[in-house]
Amino acid sequence: MKENLKDILSNLHSETDQETLLNYLQGKLSAGQQHEVEKNLLDDEFETEALEGLQDFKDKRNISALVESLNIDLKKKTAKKKKWRQKREIKLDPWMLIAIILILAIAIISFFIIYKMRSQ
Repeated sequence: MKENLKDILSNLHSETDQETLLNYLQGKLSAGQQHEVEKNLLDDEFETEALEGLQDFKDKRNISALVESLNIDLKKKTAKKKKWRQKREIKLDPWMLIAIILILAIAIISFFIIYKMRSQ
């Protein structure tokens, strides 16, 4: 999985990166830049709701720490799921497959030999 997919704010909008969004929320952008961010984010209902939710935080300075914490938690959870999926995967060794095929071939040949001997 791509690492940037595990960042909470990195996939909101292609024109607005995480740093710009955090600067917007902390009020560090000029009026023109703020308007541009709002215009980009208002095109999508999900992004608008995400922006409104982030604006509800009282202490805007801690948003970047919160985002970093969320990103770390998200990476941990996806790593756990990935490990769990890998454990459940059936891993077939090539030698194991060759052995199975040989045993089946011997069993089939033996069956036909025994069947021919009985019919004579």
